[in-house]
Amino acid sequence: MQLDGLTAFCTASGAGIGLATARALRAEGARVIATDISEDALAPLAGEGIETHRLDVTDGAAVAALAESVGAVDILFNCAGFVHHGTILDCDEEDFDFSMGLNVKGTYRVTRALLPAMLENGGGSIITVASVASSIIAAPNRFVYSATKAALIGMTKSIAADYVTQGIRANAICPGTVESPSLQGRMRAQGDYETARAAFVARQPMGRIGAPEEIADLAVFLAGPRSSFITGQAIAIDGGWSNT
Repeated sequence: MQLDGLTAFCTASGAGIGLATARALRAEGARVIATDISEDALAPLAGEGIETHRLDVTDGAAVAALAESVGAVDILFNCAGFVHHGTILDCDEEDFDFSMGLNVKGTYRVTRALLPAMLENGGGSIITVASVASSIIAAPNRFVYSATKAALIGMTKSIAADYVTQGIRANAICPGTVESPSLQGRMRAQGDYETARAAFVARQPMGRIGAPEEIADLAVFLAGPRSSFITGQAIAIDGGWSNT
């Protein structure tokens, strides 16, 4: 298995892309440390040979303590985030600060906490979940969400440039619309689930929504030796949405 002997640290592992990726990394032989703000969501992973920890990435002290506890990791998968629905006029300062604090500063905290030990250990792969709704394409009613995901792409490229000679690779995965409990909740919140779902499907040139496992497969590739010459990239995996 391509990840034998490697340790992976994953955030937002309780559902969707994070859950699928934690399982996929473990299936390829990695020791997986799966974290999420919900202990209940993590419970099924404990029986699958995956180490679990509750973690709120907006809590700097908790991030630092867990990073100190787990030591050096080879793979960091940053997945924690929130999708705010609305335009700039729908986004007040509290909404703006929450999204930036979770999506951007949370990723900053986790990466900054784990990077020193990665460097001391000879390097590793940092994979951050951004989105095609970012600096890649515009999506309606995704003002602050797109701003946070564009920031993550910029952070990823900067980390890649700063540490390229020290064994660190950093890449951003930029999904389109992917099946998840979060997506289903946003569809229900619009009042007509079936109409909302049809609209999400209609904007995908492939005519379907992506599966979390498809994103996880890309994460496994970026985590392992087969992608050893890839760094500083924002890789779209969106069924052709950003290509139209």
